[in-house]
Amino acid sequence: MNLIDDLKSRGLVHQVTDEEGLEKHLANDRVALYCGFDPTADSLHIGHLLPVLMLKRFQEAGHRPIALVGGGTGLIGDPSGRNEERQLNEESVVIEWSNRIKDQLSKLIDFEDSESGAIVVNNYDWLSKMSVIDLLRDVGKHFSVNYMLAKESVESRIENGISFTEFTYMLLQSLDFLRLHQQENCTLQIGGSDQWGNVTAGLELIRRTSEQGDSAKAFGLTVPLITKADGSKFGKTAGGAIWLDEEKTTPYEFYQFWLNTDDRDVVKFLKSFTFLSLDEIAELEKEVQERPEERKAQRRLAEEMTKMVHDEEALKQAIRISDALFNGEIKSLNKADIASGFKDVPSFEMSESEKGLIDLLVEAGISSSKRQAREDVQNGAIYINGDRQQDLKYVVDQEDALDDAFTVIRRGKKKYFLIRHV
Repeated sequence: MNLIDDLKSRGLVHQVTDEEGLEKHLANDRVALYCGFDPTADSLHIGHLLPVLMLKRFQEAGHRPIALVGGGTGLIGDPSGRNEERQLNEESVVIEWSNRIKDQLSKLIDFEDSESGAIVVNNYDWLSKMSVIDLLRDVGKHFSVNYMLAKESVESRIENGISFTEFTYMLLQSLDFLRLHQQENCTLQIGGSDQWGNVTAGLELIRRTSEQGDSAKAFGLTVPLITKADGSKFGKTAGGAIWLDEEKTTPYEFYQFWLNTDDRDVVKFLKSFTFLSLDEIAELEKEVQERPEERKAQRRLAEEMTKMVHDEEALKQAIRISDALFNGEIKSLNKADIASGFKDVPSFEMSESEKGLIDLLVEAGISSSKRQAREDVQNGAIYINGDRQQDLKYVVDQEDALDDAFTVIRRGKKKYFLIRHV
């Protein structure tokens, strides 16, 4: 099975400019391809994973990926897939975010010095040196306004308005493709389905400026938008986006996101995001159909993704926390595990060396009143570090502090609270 057929089997091909030509190109040449990532935040999120992993798939097939950080285009704002104007960020902020994204990309793609070793470029390096006159003469003259208005990313914004700044975005992205085509022999741009207009504009600029004209070797490929069976947006939770930065989304939270995948989505996600063979995924699909309660496919998906984005140690920690919470073995966790696993639960700082349980439940907001606290304790609803506590006179002290730092209190089946001993 060739690369394009494998990508199709995984549902990863949305549009291709010249599929037959691209297949021949990939079969006969070591292809340099690129994908751009604008720094609209200080971290990539899992919505960026599909194109990043596409670069990795091409690399594993022997081709050379170029990860383009849009330090320049990030100062302008891409209108694609949006109903309103993006907020423009300060140049210093965009530069800082660009550097952080570059570091994240370096963890996901192989940058070793080899024929297929990836490189990272930042379009700020050339766009910041370009004058307005250069842009208008060297790029703008190759595009008619009618051509630009016909692009979906622009056409969809006409009714509500689009600034000239965002209107010119496709010119800048087109210039990126042209520059990489000329300097890195880059002949393929990939991106999300919302980037089709920008991708084809880049091909148009290459065609118009190349001596070969229509026969200039360049292609575009987009991946489909990932959707969830329940209609909710992929990559979003009640707590917000799922980030690749472990400071924003802990490895445990990242693991849990994939572990909680709907049965209707898990096979699609395994095909799209993991590098498991299609035969192995087919076996996991049987498990979903025959023994869905065991959630083997979800566990494999969570393991593969956490190990890929973070590392083996982060995966072990995520599994350790998950198992401890499932089995109620809170005492097996260390300080780092607790800080990660209970990052978003309500917390309370306890400065005293000891405090009566009833008073602590009220002061920490775990129970609404002393009367309710007594009822909670007597009814067996209160657990301290995984152990049920029904003694009304119980005193929480330093001996309850796991790793001398935290006491975990649970009320009922799922409501956790974190006591920080300070």
